[in-house]
Amino acid sequence: MSTRAAALLRKPGQPQRPSLLELFFDLVFIFALNRVSQRLVEELTEQRVVLIEAGETLLLLLAFMVLWFVTAWVTDLYDPQRPQLQLLVYTAMLGALVMAVAVPHAFGDRSLAFAGAYVAVHIIRGLIIVPMLRGHEAQRRAAGVFFWFTLSAVPWIAGAIVTDLARTLLWTLAIAIDGAALLLFYPAPWSRPTQRQWPVLAEYLSERYRQFFIIALGELILTTGSAYSDTSFRHGGAAAAFAVSFATTVLLFRVYLFRAGQLLPEAIRVAVEPAHLIREAFLAHVLMVAGIVVVAVGYEIVIEHPFGHTKPAWILVVLGGPMLFLIGRALVEHAVFNRVSRPRMIGALALAAASPFMIFLPPLAVAVTAVFVLAGIAVSDAVHARGKPPERPHPPNSRKDIAD
Repeated sequence: MSTRAAALLRKPGQPQRPSLLELFFDLVFIFALNRVSQRLVEELTEQRVVLIEAGETLLLLLAFMVLWFVTAWVTDLYDPQRPQLQLLVYTAMLGALVMAVAVPHAFGDRSLAFAGAYVAVHIIRGLIIVPMLRGHEAQRRAAGVFFWFTLSAVPWIAGAIVTDLARTLLWTLAIAIDGAALLLFYPAPWSRPTQRQWPVLAEYLSERYRQFFIIALGELILTTGSAYSDTSFRHGGAAAAFAVSFATTVLLFRVYLFRAGQLLPEAIRVAVEPAHLIREAFLAHVLMVAGIVVVAVGYEIVIEHPFGHTKPAWILVVLGGPMLFLIGRALVEHAVFNRVSRPRMIGALALAAASPFMIFLPPLAVAVTAVFVLAGIAVSDAVHARGKPPERPHPPNSRKDIAD
């Protein structure tokens, strides 16, 4: 076994909590998510939103998510104290910053900056890690990751060169490759993903998932705070909308944290094969973060236009954001307890059922509707927890399942 390769890997006795380096890395993503939400706000307020443009914004958001999650897995698998790993984190940080700056015109004259920065982060990572793991079995895993990002680099760069619909189609193909490869744990002709190849530190990875959720809430606070600071403080409607946005932020945090959000680390630990749980938790956090970004878009619009006519697209973001969050949160419940969270699904269905009637209400009333639904779920959680013993995780492939 190569000594250099062994030194690069995380040691069993190392702390399982994220370091200040990872928290420093996260700062860029508050700005990145803000840029994505601002892009969608501009499209909505200028009445330019069509299905393709909304899909383009989603594509950019998914690119940031893939970059963040892959970097989190790298710092989970390898020793973040090594200078080479710290350099990779700084590289990813710079790449994400360039991508964020390019977001407003990512499908225009800054397409090459966005795609080039994204591709460069992944290619540089592979060019550093794969040679350093020579002689160690982990090299096969790293080579598989490098293979998939090399493959997706072709449509990313080609899409940056062409224009209009061709760019959208090529970038959709690229993000589909990156997302599918991530969910399948990067299979390659020379390497099939196994639990041994992807050792997981349950406390570390679940903590990083929760931190990414906090990043999204930070973006929500930044967006709504900036929107309110641009209004007159004497404007009662804007103040009420800002208060509603703060209440929503608190409720999103409370609903996320209740039980399953706290027990995710233990659920990963008790799972015999945690790959399925990790995949489900990843998808859940993608949905929740996307939902919070949409919430931020909706509440910026509500703060700027609390009264008057409510446009259908505004209803879609003000109520659709909480719906996405609740669906993702229900998926976390399923991953941890192997059951569907009824209050969260009922809340999502209630928001969907109320949507057609919101056209008759001002934007502020639409936002208040979302708050009432989230508050109802939070109250249901509190009532359900009162007087009952603490619930233990029971994922579908837990050790208890095997014993039964």
